[in-house]
Amino acid sequence: MDSVLRVQARFGQRALLLTTAAVPLTGWAVHATALHRRLAATRRDPLTGLLRRDAYTHRARRILARHHDVTVVMVDADHFKQINDRLGHAAGDAVLAALGTRLTAWAGPRAALGRLGGDEFAVTLELPAARRAHRLEQLARMLHTPVVLDDGRTVDVAASVGAATPAAVGSRDLSLLQRAADAALYDGKHTGRPVLATTAHTTVPSINGRRCGRPGTAVWGRAA
Repeated sequence: MDSVLRVQARFGQRALLLTTAAVPLTGWAVHATALHRRLAATRRDPLTGLLRRDAYTHRARRILARHHDVTVVMVDADHFKQINDRLGHAAGDAVLAALGTRLTAWAGPRAALGRLGGDEFAVTLELPAARRAHRLEQLARMLHTPVVLDDGRTVDVAASVGAATPAAVGSRDLSLLQRAADAALYDGKHTGRPVLATTAHTTVPSINGRRCGRPGTAVWGRAA
């Protein structure tokens, strides 16, 4: 009988030790989950759900390093200030959130998507040359679809799109590709057509912190 009690006591002590050990482990698991969520929140823009600049840059550079057919796309909302002034900042936020949703749907889960600030967005994704023109035209159409607000009002929206590829620009440097894509974007500003950058766009000067496009680029859907 004594031996049975001793065995039960040993098992009871072991169970107590396991239970006691499990308490801090559980606490650390909860803490780690909360920390992960906080870190994820700092990496993403709360309005659009897209990556912030630093997180986007890190992911975009990984894509450039791992894949051959990569396209860097810059997107800039057209007449965005007028939306804020005319309809209010809540409407402007709704438009930005809609643009973020459309970019996410267009690019897919493997792309790097970032809100670089204000109404400026960037996408880096693997995109074969044979499909590039069609896909960029598709993006332009998606971004020009009106946005319906919660109160039922409809907002006409538009965005300019510029794209750059390592083959066309002659570099796989993300900063250079984004500058070229941004310059191409301004060549097609307000036209509704995406513009593919050339090596000439890497030397376009900057005006007020933004690069100024130059004529003579290829604009899909119309003569260059």
